[in-house]
Amino acid sequence: MNVRDIISKKQHGETLGAGEIDAIIQGFSTGRISDRDMTKFLKAVCDNGMDSTETAYMTQSMVMSGEPIDLSEVNPPKVDKHSTGGVGDKTTLVVGPLVAAAGLNMAKMSGRSLGHTGGTINKLEAIPGVTTRLSKKQLIEQVNTMGLAIASQSEDLVPADHKIYALRDKTGTVACTSLIAASVMSKKLAVGADTIVLDVKFGSGAFMKEFNDAKELAELCVKIGTAAERKVVALISNMDQPLGRAVGNVLEVKEAIETLKGRGPRDVTELSLELASELMIQTGTAINKEDARGSLFAEIDSGQALDKFGELIQSQGGDPEVINDLSLLPSAPIVDGFTAATAGYISAMDVEGIGRISKKVFGLMFLKKIGDEVQVGDVIADVHANTIDQAEAAIRELKDMVVIAKRAIVEPLICSVIR
Repeated sequence: MNVRDIISKKQHGETLGAGEIDAIIQGFSTGRISDRDMTKFLKAVCDNGMDSTETAYMTQSMVMSGEPIDLSEVNPPKVDKHSTGGVGDKTTLVVGPLVAAAGLNMAKMSGRSLGHTGGTINKLEAIPGVTTRLSKKQLIEQVNTMGLAIASQSEDLVPADHKIYALRDKTGTVACTSLIAASVMSKKLAVGADTIVLDVKFGSGAFMKEFNDAKELAELCVKIGTAAERKVVALISNMDQPLGRAVGNVLEVKEAIETLKGRGPRDVTELSLELASELMIQTGTAINKEDARGSLFAEIDSGQALDKFGELIQSQGGDPEVINDLSLLPSAPIVDGFTAATAGYISAMDVEGIGRISKKVFGLMFLKKIGDEVQVGDVIADVHANTIDQAEAAIRELKDMVVIAKRAIVEPLICSVIR
């Protein structure tokens, strides 16, 4: 096929067939198509869009650009979970142990830090000794043994996505719903789970700022998954404030452990339970949400979910005793408070800015969030840092990230569910 003719068709808003899209994706993946021509194609997609069928074709071609993980040797039910990224989002560290304790099998390929958000792999590797580099054989054996493995994405898994994303980042074609959906779903489909739950975020701390954009992305991802004969459910959740109180790899691990003990923040607990419940319902492990939540609370109350996290840590090279003794995890030598300069209610947060600040220090622990009343001098967040200068610089930046007003409206955490 003539690549430039295909690009021209999309530039004129025409619909492409599976073979045409595959020629573009495989050609770029193998180096037969130049960055320049691929940039033209990506911009044409952003300008003229792709329908759900075209996006499904693109997703499948990206999957086949590498070596998908064959989970045929893993016992059903096989599940997966993905978040589009948010500040303080440690739900994978909670949902994974929860569903594994409930009898589901999760082989989770996760990413590293991207932009202002921390990655699951960075958080898990913050536990001393833990490795996320697992071979396919190790991944499958671990899932069959204990129901859960969380590994870093290998280079041969959807290599087209790596190349395309790097080019999108350079050419201003990141914010395109079809390209985002193909990127998200190609990685999910390549791992081979039968049931997938997505957490699509919107708000000041998410890549999608508006609800309608997140809804469009969620609907497209569900259509792609359905076309690939997978069960996919997408929750649309609010990221106008950090999820939980902890922001920063080690602090988030500690908060995940506390959540598995039944002592976590309400929002982390609620979102984790909803995500896990959807997986149980879709796999037939639970009849309805009430049944699913009852089982999940039982796993928390009995300590089995927490034990499953300890088992994961041990299987991947770490000391499982950290689940009982948080002092075994690293800590910052300096803790300083960011305090309220005026009285009122916290009404808004620049969550993307908070995410950027958190990457400059050890972490942040929020004592107050949107809707909470504060008096002058009340500590809004503790800054955990390696030096006093780091802490003071973070506090100066935080002053512009939190709005205190006479009143505040707390928006719902989960705004919609797409099935």
